[in-house]
Amino acid sequence: MAADTTDIDDIREQARRWLADDPDPASRDELTAVLDRLPASAPELADRFAGPLTFGTAGLRGPLRAGPNGMNLAVVTQAAAGLVGWLAAQGGTGPLVIGYDARHGSREFAERTAQVATGAGRPALLLPRPLPTPVLAYAVRHLGGVAGVMVTASHNPPQDNGYKVYLGAELGGELGWGAQIVPPADAGIEAAIRSVGPLTEVPLGPPGQVLGDDLTASYVEQATAVIDPDGPRDLTVAYTPLHGVGAAVLTAAFARAGFPVPGVVPDQAEPDPAFPTVSFPNPEEPGAVDRLIALADSTGADLAIANDPDADRCAVVVRDGHDGWRMLRGDEVGVLLADHLMRRGVTGLYATTIVSSSLLRAMCAARGLPYDETLTGFKWIVRAGGGSTPLVFGYEEALGYCVAPAHVRDKDGITAALTVAELAAGLKTQGRTLTDRLDELAAEFGVHHTDQLSARVDDLRLIADAMARIRADTPTTLLGQPVDSVRDLLPESDVVILRTAAARVVIRPSGTEPKLKAYLEVVEPVVDGDVQTARSRAASAVAALRAEVSAALGI
Repeated sequence: MAADTTDIDDIREQARRWLADDPDPASRDELTAVLDRLPASAPELADRFAGPLTFGTAGLRGPLRAGPNGMNLAVVTQAAAGLVGWLAAQGGTGPLVIGYDARHGSREFAERTAQVATGAGRPALLLPRPLPTPVLAYAVRHLGGVAGVMVTASHNPPQDNGYKVYLGAELGGELGWGAQIVPPADAGIEAAIRSVGPLTEVPLGPPGQVLGDDLTASYVEQATAVIDPDGPRDLTVAYTPLHGVGAAVLTAAFARAGFPVPGVVPDQAEPDPAFPTVSFPNPEEPGAVDRLIALADSTGADLAIANDPDADRCAVVVRDGHDGWRMLRGDEVGVLLADHLMRRGVTGLYATTIVSSSLLRAMCAARGLPYDETLTGFKWIVRAGGGSTPLVFGYEEALGYCVAPAHVRDKDGITAALTVAELAAGLKTQGRTLTDRLDELAAEFGVHHTDQLSARVDDLRLIADAMARIRADTPTTLLGQPVDSVRDLLPESDVVILRTAAARVVIRPSGTEPKLKAYLEVVEPVVDGDVQTARSRAASAVAALRAEVSAALGI
């Protein structure tokens, strides 16, 4: 009992020191209320002070709450001061460009970042309103920023927020110009953040320059240049931004490109940080696109498209037979986009990640095009090939696509949607659909059936235990075939890859959510042109593979 009392006293003292330095009255009141409930609130207080949010290659991301283990004005002030100090130490010149989404706290965090930058003598350019992440990534390149900050938690739950950093050409180099940071920049920024002194001593300057709507107009103009100006445009599209910030920019891009403006799900059209109509604001989650499908049905749409809340991801939903709809997997959209660009004669490097389908590799090999495979994350995809060949397309299976690396050097759900629409409109003139094109690719290269086993946890130790289990007791067979290749990517990355002659399993913790993920793939040859039978065999094999991997992981 004495030890417990000592622990409580220690955490109480940490909290008091935090309160003395916290610049936000609302946050101070929140933490004071937690202190007032001691000792009953001891577990909650301990969690808030379990350690600071770590600034990694995805920046910061966490729940909105007082204390170092949360997103709040104090944490953001410290992060901004560390980032600005690091930029100065690297000799970086030019303005800091800052964007934000419509989540709780996003605008306040963005404005504080601008004040910290100007307080340190660096110009700050603030996007004019909540806008998609790809607009910020574009702005860093377009405006010659030394770096960019995007305040967003993407598709995380409503109670979260986050802080992503992009570098300009001066510090990011040609491949990292407008891209998310990679090591060692993340460690350098983290060290600079930890060296920030009392927040009361961080100088705050004026609010910076709020940019005009011409920036968004420029983004839209460049986005529409991605597609053929003379291609077919007869396409009816249903769309949802999932209560995020994508609707205004996407509909403007479609209109400028000459497409009919998509119909937007009415009760999901406007930004709403509560995300009231979805249990989880991620188009991949069950039920998230139910309203979109209802709209597509009622309007006779050819296609349905969803962005995630910050519009850097793009989900595509197609008619499945005459009566239903299904969401295409990220791998399916990825190979459709790659194939479309190849057919348009776009040459250069095509890239994806180690957890994506191997079909892109097969396509590039057959068509004599350069291919590269990277660790997960667009920060790696846009640096694929090390600059030996210019990147022209990259994708990851988590609904992320980069169809124009010179426009946005990150995933971009707006230009991806435009390119999908271009492809679908062209196929429609031939009386064909996206699924018809997928069948053509399967007939040529075999069915590459992918799926994912995903386990969300409350205790991160369960993920560590599962990774230790698969390393200690690695399966020797999968689907009755010997495992002929085992790759463990530690210490570079916490990833285990298993392969048989016809199957592949990639196991890794999520980089942004408390999830353990296993990416499954089975390749099934098509015999006598019978794609549907091959698809059925592949689906059965993946279901069996899922059960085997789940048992091996103990989840």
